[in-house]
Amino acid sequence: MQIPVNAKSHSYEVLIGSGILRSACESLKDKIEKADKLVVFTDENVWQAQQNYFVENFPYPFEVFVMPGGEACKSFKNFEDAHTFLIEKHCSRKSLVFAFGGGAVGDLTGFAAATFMRGIPYIQIPTTILAHDSAVGGKTAINHPLGKNLVGAFYQPEAVIYDINFLESLPSKEIRSGMAEVIKHALISDETWLKELLQTPSITNIEKKLLAKHLKSGIEVKANIVAQDETEHSVRKFLNFGHTYGHAIEAAAGYGGLAHGEAVMIGMVYALILSERYGNISREFTKEFLKFAYNNNYPFKEVFKYTFDDLYEYMLKDKKMEYGKLKFVLLQEIGKPYVKEIDELECREVDRELRHLLEEVCK
Repeated sequence: MQIPVNAKSHSYEVLIGSGILRSACESLKDKIEKADKLVVFTDENVWQAQQNYFVENFPYPFEVFVMPGGEACKSFKNFEDAHTFLIEKHCSRKSLVFAFGGGAVGDLTGFAAATFMRGIPYIQIPTTILAHDSAVGGKTAINHPLGKNLVGAFYQPEAVIYDINFLESLPSKEIRSGMAEVIKHALISDETWLKELLQTPSITNIEKKLLAKHLKSGIEVKANIVAQDETEHSVRKFLNFGHTYGHAIEAAAGYGGLAHGEAVMIGMVYALILSERYGNISREFTKEFLKFAYNNNYPFKEVFKYTFDDLYEYMLKDKKMEYGKLKFVLLQEIGKPYVKEIDELECREVDRELRHLLEEVCK
């Protein structure tokens, strides 16, 4: 399957399927063979689990830079190490970098590519469900000790190769994390698709063809939004549904302590409660959604580890702050997102409401 991404800066394709790494690389030979050097950025966990399959199916010689696993690869130190590696391997503006891993590897690789010699091309090869979202659209970043993804750039890849064979070894935590972003895409786009997802018996045990279908739908939602708004001045903000409160939980837990999608799922319930106040989302739906998420082992007990004041400090560092005001993505109804300014008092009230609802539903 091929999904076009028509970003304003340039267009490219997401190639998705099972066992497609070799054929996808060969289909991109015009881009790959003109490079003077190929460098694969990956992390220690991915390389240990997927090295054999990658080496057997990647049809070109390459150098490999193996980074720390998880969010640790998005540190300033590792960003510097990535540049040092490229320099020591005599890379040039004609070199091509591959991001082989999950969202953190993709973020770091993209930002390193954007900044090395003022920009070299890169290709995303995601290995997680979560990366169906992060690998598409050109958001690249590293973390600052005071906040996630605060240092970065919009920089589109040359292509995305999504071989879903890489997903077979994912632990349940990573599947949950990735499926939260799939569910987010459904919430902001399509009520029928959302209902199908909410009727899934186990979000961590979906048959491969059905999973590919859901991932394709999610990528299409992302691609459509990126085509309209590449640099997040308007509709691209809708992709942040659940992220303001979710990022605060994730930051409070320490990056890597809670999977990104797990935190986003918590944030989406918070955003649904807010949406009840300003749209046509019912408390009945919010409860149904929370029960579904709780039954699929999303870690809502994390909320009780922190006070609202703890979380609000992180919310104030959110990139969606404008003129000192917090902006939340809400739903008028399923499939109809919009952005609304919410003050501290109301944020506090909804946090309290969330905690009461969790005590009621998550027994």
